[in-house]
Amino acid sequence: MAERSEAARRVARLELDARVAGALRDQLPLLAERTVTAITAEVPSYSGALTGQMREKIENAVQIALGTFLQLVEQSQSADPSTPLVGALEAAYALGSGEARSGRSADALLAAYRVGARVSWREMSATTVQGGLSAATVAEFAELMFAYIDELSAASVAGHADELASVGRARRRNLERLTQRLLAGEPEEVLLRSADRADWPPPQTLTVVLLPRANLRAALALLPSHTLESGDDLPAAGAGEDLAVLLVPDTHGDRRRQLARVLRGRRAVLGPARPWTRVAASYQRAIRALSLGLHPPHDGPALDTEEHLAELVLSTDPEGLADLRARVLAPLASLPSATADRLVETLRSWLLHHGRRDDVAADLFVHPQTVRYRMGKLRELYGDRLTDPGTVLDLTLALAFPPRDGAGDPPS
Repeated sequence: MAERSEAARRVARLELDARVAGALRDQLPLLAERTVTAITAEVPSYSGALTGQMREKIENAVQIALGTFLQLVEQSQSADPSTPLVGALEAAYALGSGEARSGRSADALLAAYRVGARVSWREMSATTVQGGLSAATVAEFAELMFAYIDELSAASVAGHADELASVGRARRRNLERLTQRLLAGEPEEVLLRSADRADWPPPQTLTVVLLPRANLRAALALLPSHTLESGDDLPAAGAGEDLAVLLVPDTHGDRRRQLARVLRGRRAVLGPARPWTRVAASYQRAIRALSLGLHPPHDGPALDTEEHLAELVLSTDPEGLADLRARVLAPLASLPSATADRLVETLRSWLLHHGRRDDVAADLFVHPQTVRYRMGKLRELYGDRLTDPGTVLDLTLALAFPPRDGAGDPPS
């Protein structure tokens, strides 16, 4: 603002009679009152808003703005006619910021300036004509006044935009902090304060979605507007890429199936729906699924952890599961590795198909007589234990899923 504005430079060329300038200055209180009345009547966003002390404040701002213009005119022969404009532009910038905080749009602000310019010129032009100014001087005066008001409106729009940007940045920071606290499982009272600070309405439940960061923007466009997003990258277990974390509100029940369909082809992993203050549990389960190698296909549906609960439960204590597997398979320890593997495969299918030989044969792609032979061998090794409920339970748990990295294979 150190340099002269276009309006200030041109004012220096305007010769305005001191008597007319004085008459215009005397008219400012009435002009400000009529300007605010017109704005209130013609701009819906200000209807009922400019009353009491607020009206007085705005009328005073109008007087100061127009008074600054007259001051520029009266100082047209001074060395630095732009000096009084600096304060006016700063005030206009502050006005725009305040209007953004009040929730009024830039369009409403510009409409108010248009109405104010029209009313101001209507009143001022009458005074200049009555003062006997030439038509050329009146025209120049009008052009300069509208240029001056354009500069004020531009400063106000800049203040409005900067305020919205500042508020937007602050809200994004608050939402990121809220997301971090939710994922960290912080106490409910902390989460409530954080949600209030972020102006985020808490839902009934939240569901964690993990997906490659490259798919984040496309996925967000399909999800509810109050979905939270983690600003931190997460290393995907064994995937060699970064993951984004989304917290999707109220996708329990039938909405969960809809969420899985929406995220098809996004390589997403869904944690369970949990009360919003306990969404950390959903996050931990989704991470656990990835650590087990449960990755969704590139072009398939989202991986729903609710459909893999048995494997997630059995993998809670991997060493315990490995120990159980080693113990229940101990009768096979003396057999050659290939033979033991075939018998383990048969025993697992036999347990899962409740001993239905034809179903086991179809599952293993072998002849039913082969199943009969193998089960005969297993009965020799296990004896009556294959009919013991406790042993059957241990075998079912131990053989429910193939071992990882050879853990729990029959000891040699």
